[in-house]
Amino acid sequence: MGFTEFVAQRSGALFRAAYALTGDVHVAEDLVQEALERACRQWRKVAVADSPEAYVRKVLVNLANDRWRRLSRRGERPGLSGVPETADPRDRFGQVDLRTELIEALLGLPMGMRSVVVLYYLHDLDVRQIADVLDISSSAVRSQLARGLAKLRDSASGAQAPHTPSAAFGGTK
Repeated sequence: MGFTEFVAQRSGALFRAAYALTGDVHVAEDLVQEALERACRQWRKVAVADSPEAYVRKVLVNLANDRWRRLSRRGERPGLSGVPETADPRDRFGQVDLRTELIEALLGLPMGMRSVVVLYYLHDLDVRQIADVLDISSSAVRSQLARGLAKLRDSASGAQAPHTPSAAFGGTK
C-alpha cells in the first residue's frame, strides 16, 4: 500500500483518536498531520513493517503525550475546544455523535490512562497491542483500563452517558 492510499484509508481513524486524546479539533488535525508527515519521511521502512498503522498510531500517541506534558509543565490544563456542532463530513463515521460529556470526561483522565482507554475502545486494540504501543506492561494496561473506566463511570453517573466509551464512539466493546 502506498502512502497516499494509507492516508486516504486511515486518516479518519487517526483523527478520531487524536480528538479523543486532545479534545480539540484543531490540535487533533495538527497531531495527525505531524504523525503522517513523520511516517511519510520513513515510509519505505514503515510500509514493510507488520503494521504501518501501528507505527503511525504510536507516533500520534507520543505526540499527544508530549503536548500534554508541555502544557502541564506550564500549568495549563488542556480543555475541550473546537468541538464541531455536527460531524465532520471527512469523517467516515460522521453519523457518530461524539458526546461532549465523554470527551470532557476523557480529558479529566491522566494522559496515560486516557491513551489506554482510547486505544482499547476507539482502535479496538487488545491489551498486548496497547502495551507495545505505549511501551508498558500488559498488567499496567489492564490496571489503567480498569481505573480509567471506573473514573469515566463516576464522572458520567449523573449524566445520560453510555456505560462504555465504545458506545459513544460506535464501537463494539
